[in-house]
Amino acid sequence: MTDDFGYLNARVRVRRSSLLPEGFFQEALNLNFPDFVGALSETPYGEHLSGDDLGAVDRAVAARLREAVGSLPRLVGGETRDAVVMLLSRADLANIKTILRAKETGLAADDIRRHLVGGTLPEAVLQAMIEAPDAAGVVQALVLPGHPLSAALREAVAAGGGLAELEVALDRAYFEGLRNLAKKLDDAFLQDYLAYEVDGVNLSTAFKLAQQGGVGEADVYFVRGGRHVGEALFARIAGGEVEAVDELAGTPLEPLVAARDLGALEHALRCLLLERSARGAFDGEGAGLVTAFVRAMEWEAARLRLLARRAYYGLPAEAVEREVFCS
Repeated sequence: MTDDFGYLNARVRVRRSSLLPEGFFQEALNLNFPDFVGALSETPYGEHLSGDDLGAVDRAVAARLREAVGSLPRLVGGETRDAVVMLLSRADLANIKTILRAKETGLAADDIRRHLVGGTLPEAVLQAMIEAPDAAGVVQALVLPGHPLSAALREAVAAGGGLAELEVALDRAYFEGLRNLAKKLDDAFLQDYLAYEVDGVNLSTAFKLAQQGGVGEADVYFVRGGRHVGEALFARIAGGEVEAVDELAGTPLEPLVAARDLGALEHALRCLLLERSARGAFDGEGAGLVTAFVRAMEWEAARLRLLARRAYYGLPAEAVEREVFCS
C-alpha cells in the first residue's frame, strides 16, 4: 500500500466534486421539512436516505460522512495513514468534549446528536458514550486500544479533574500526537494549520475560564504548539481581561479581535479555521488537500443537521442562520 499524499490527493480531488454548492444551503434555510428532505434526496445524500423523518436525515448525513472521509485511511499506509487518522480524530475530540459537557448540563440525547460530527468512533461506541451517566461511564465506553484519546481521558478522569481539566488533557493528547506526525512528515501546511487550531483552542479555553470568573494558575490549562497566543496573553484573558484579545490585531487572527464573549469567539474562530483549511486545496503533494476536504465535509454535515432541525421544528431562519453561514 502506498505511503504517499500524492496518490491520496488524486482520489480526494474526485470526492471534492461532490461537495454541496453554497446555493443549496441558501435555499434550504427557508424550506419546510418535507421540501428539505426532498432537496436532500437529490444530492449524494439521497442514496443514504431510508425514510423521511429527522432520524433518517441524521443517519444519511452520518453514512455519507463515513463514505466520503471515513474510508480515506484505507487508501494509504505508513505515516500518511497515521496523519489522516489523526485528522479524522479531530472530530472524535470534538465529539467527546460535547458528550462530556452534556453530562454536566443534562443535555438530551437528540440535542447531543445535533452537535456531533464525523470522526473515527464506531456508532456503537458513540451511542454508549451518549447513554453513559457520567464521565467515568464515558471512559468505560471509550475502550478502543490505540485510539489517541482513550488513554488520555482515562488518566484525566482517574486524576479526578473537572470538565476543564478533562478537556485540556484531551487537547494536549490530540495536538501533541498530530504535531509529532506533522514534524515527521515535514509537512509545512499541516504544521501551519495545526498552529492555528492550537491558538483557537487556547482562546476558547481562556474565554471559558474568564466566563467562570478566572483561575489562579491559568498555565495549567494552556496547550503548547500555537503561534500567536502565548501563555501571557492566555493568562490575561483567562483572568477576565477579555479585551486583551485586541492584541491579535495585525496578526492572521485579527478576525477574532471583535469577540467579547465565547459565542462570538467560537463563531469567528470556526469561520477563520474553515478559511485557513480551505487554502490546503492548492496543496497537491502534502496533507493540505486532505485537510481541506475533511474539514469541508465535517462542516457540510454540521450545517445539514442544523438546517434539518430548523425545518423539522418550524423555527425561523434566524434561529440557525448565524451558525450555518460565515459571511
